[in-house]
Amino acid sequence: MSLVLDPAAQDLLFREARTANTFTDEPVTDEQVQAIYDLVKYGPTAFNQTPLRITLVRSPEARERLVRHMAEGNQAKTSTAPLVAILSADNEFHEELPTLFPAFPQAKDLFFSERPAREGAAALNAALQAAYFIIGVRAAGLAAGPMTGVDLEGVRKEFLDDDHTPLMVVNIGRPGEGAWYPRSPRLAYDEVVTTV
Repeated sequence: MSLVLDPAAQDLLFREARTANTFTDEPVTDEQVQAIYDLVKYGPTAFNQTPLRITLVRSPEARERLVRHMAEGNQAKTSTAPLVAILSADNEFHEELPTLFPAFPQAKDLFFSERPAREGAAALNAALQAAYFIIGVRAAGLAAGPMTGVDLEGVRKEFLDDDHTPLMVVNIGRPGEGAWYPRSPRLAYDEVVTTV
């Protein structure tokens, strides 16, 4: 059985896509980011939770503050990427549930009244949304460089508040010269899938 998605789109989103390590200086516009979000906001999450928050780092001052928290190997590319996004989980996402999940508005209080439950749900569902975001960046014809080599607690203190947990930093732009490392191996189907 073949996939329904066009092979060129499969290549763009998956087979040819890699983490970019260099970028051109072509800007990434607010309109492009809006188009990415308007696509990926439809990705499924539990109870239609929407805990992902995106902080766009554009100003030179903010960029300098962020780079200080990046691992040494991630500093140069974060300094030169046209756009950098801090992806975080909003641990107070449950306040939106009556609107976002009208079929079961009591879910807000029934399942998420306690902070530890919210933090776990926010981390999982924001991570799902972060993956959708990366695919959306690719769908826009841009390259993404997601990184967890960062002092996340430092980023939280510098850019967020106690209700937000940073997940990763993503460099975004058109790939530059030498952007790609060679494709790394992947596990085979029978190494991953078990039928019971």
